[in-house]
Amino acid sequence: MSRPQIVILDDYALNPGDLSWQRLQDLGDCTIYDRTPPADVADRIQDAEIVLTNKGLVTREAIARAPNLRYVGVMATGYNVVDIEAAAEKGIIVTNVPTYGTSSVAQMVFAHLLNLTQRVGDHSAAIHQGKWAAAADWCYWDSPLIELAGLTMGIVGFGRIGQAVAKLADAFEMKVLAVTEPVVPVPDYVRLVDLDTLFRESDAITLHCPLTPQTDRLVNRERLEKMKRTAFLINTGRGPLVDEEALARALGEQRIAGAGLDVLCQEPPPADHPLTQLENCFVTPHIAWATASSRRRLLDAVVDNVAAFLAGRTQNRVN
Repeated sequence: MSRPQIVILDDYALNPGDLSWQRLQDLGDCTIYDRTPPADVADRIQDAEIVLTNKGLVTREAIARAPNLRYVGVMATGYNVVDIEAAAEKGIIVTNVPTYGTSSVAQMVFAHLLNLTQRVGDHSAAIHQGKWAAAADWCYWDSPLIELAGLTMGIVGFGRIGQAVAKLADAFEMKVLAVTEPVVPVPDYVRLVDLDTLFRESDAITLHCPLTPQTDRLVNRERLEKMKRTAFLINTGRGPLVDEEALARALGEQRIAGAGLDVLCQEPPPADHPLTQLENCFVTPHIAWATASSRRRLLDAVVDNVAAFLAGRTQNRVN
């Protein structure tokens, strides 16, 4: 029996060299690309039976040129990189990995929040500049230091990650508000509210809802104006959840205190992106998901999905 031809379009983000594809290579003949430009996708998958992709776009045109294609595995939770309708028309199974980075993303939320409230990075940079050595006292601070206990965390979206963030917020003795649809059971320390209430009452707002036509630019000028001037916005979800122009204006005018962003609408951003120029906005390069533990879980789940497919059953199918 011939071995299936497997193509990985963009290995590098998931596995820059510290993980192993051996389990997948045991299942078939693998061609692994670090990255695949959009113009090269169709050529690279034309003989494949199984394709794995993270950001590489598997379009209708690419699918039409791959007559042997039977399976597309998305190496992520979101699967908008695949033309699901075109795949279904050809009987091609598409899968994703619905959960792998919950703890890592929740951890990044608090990395940003603690940085915003304690200004850890700024104070460390100041010490490298010699400011502590030149200080008259044994301690100093360049900005107010803020305690989390007693503050209110607002969570937009209460799936796995939102729930993990709520647990951490409760551990920090924060009050927790959440918006979720459909309504899911919540712990007694979480109060469900509408969006307007959450934006008005929260001291920190974190976004964990999917990107849909309804949530695109969910954080817009009107909602930013509802926020407290002392409040922080954190986004580890999807860049387009936020109207970046409106956020840059609100931060520049100090109508909110700060923002911590792990995602932007354009990734990587242009060097002169307005949000990267603001002192009260801290941007990390889409790494909330990328701890070694999280990537290992993701790779294992990707291979498990392929193994299940080859065994005649499917798991985590999205079409």
